[in-house]
Amino acid sequence: MALLSAFSPAYKSGQSVSPAASAASITLPIEGKSVCLTNTGSNICYVQIGNSGITATTADYPVPVGAQVIVTRDGQSTTLSHISALGTTLHVMVGDGL
Repeated sequence: MALLSAFSPAYKSGQSVSPAASAASITLPIEGKSVCLTNTGSNICYVQIGNSGITATTADYPVPVGAQVIVTRDGQSTTLSHISALGTTLHVMVGDGL
């Protein structure tokens, strides 16, 4: 059985982005093994976390409208790519825990 821990945000690491029909990417701070994604907009978006050169598609991880999800990443992943066919707003923050 896995033990869940509270998410400990790396304060001041938050970024608000505007996923649109064309994929775009942001650089994630190296701190933390988790990324908290909050879709504050009105449309679904999709994300992919990896190294530079990645491009999110609708086959990647969905972040539903009004949802907040926390995903883990390896220590080398510093790029988040995002896309939303109809556009939305996504808040991204790194930290540790679930």
